[in-house]
Amino acid sequence: MSKPKKDDKKESSVPLNLKSKEECHIKGAPLVHKYGKGNICTTDGVGFEMPKGRLPLEIVVDASEGLVPLWKEDSVLRWEFDENYLSVFSNPEEIKDYIREIFAEALLKWDFAVPVKFSENSKSWDFQLRVEADNNCSPIGCTLARAFFPGPGRNDLLLYPKMFEQCRKEQVNTMIHELGHVFGLRHFFADVNERAWPSEAFGEHCAFSIMNYGDQSELTDSDKDDLALLYQLAWSGELKDINGTKIMFFSPYHEQCS
Repeated sequence: MSKPKKDDKKESSVPLNLKSKEECHIKGAPLVHKYGKGNICTTDGVGFEMPKGRLPLEIVVDASEGLVPLWKEDSVLRWEFDENYLSVFSNPEEIKDYIREIFAEALLKWDFAVPVKFSENSKSWDFQLRVEADNNCSPIGCTLARAFFPGPGRNDLLLYPKMFEQCRKEQVNTMIHELGHVFGLRHFFADVNERAWPSEAFGEHCAFSIMNYGDQSELTDSDKDDLALLYQLAWSGELKDINGTKIMFFSPYHEQCS
């Protein structure tokens, strides 16, 4: 995500005020995520270069385990806040309310393309939403957030203080981007710049995509249309593989333990 203009700073967000050292001892090892100029996303990892003859202007899906992971039809992802990490802040309830707002706004932006439902449930959760107390920065930039791909285990959706320094629009865009990963999408450039894990391409769109970085990171109609079509064809059984990589459906963790 590109850095906000100075005028955008007028849009305030919830302050992440830490408790004093006397009140608590902060522990934890920060992780990482990057968008465009100065900000990073490491949810992806990496992928193979685009095979010869294939256009790079395509939606990219995760194939890091030798398969394309998607959520099974009618899945509901249950989530909760990680209260242990929130306990280091002086205003945890305010932070939670604010995050619920931008989370809901991001889901609404994906609109008809959202392939799963979400339910806040602290009794039986599939992922925890965690707010880190410290930033994770390096010479190439700072992590804003980190998500996960479809799978059977429990996961974390991490948010870093740096994200809350952005204007509200950038914060919502960050959440939209992370939800894209949760739905199974890799970075737009995963098949070229991220080579540790393989990826596959489905559909076509221009370089403007919420799964891209910087000035080209905007949610488009093509993003939504491609994602909706991907799940529609996969759930119907019409699409069983993408470029030879088999599609596999996963149920949320809570369903396997019930």
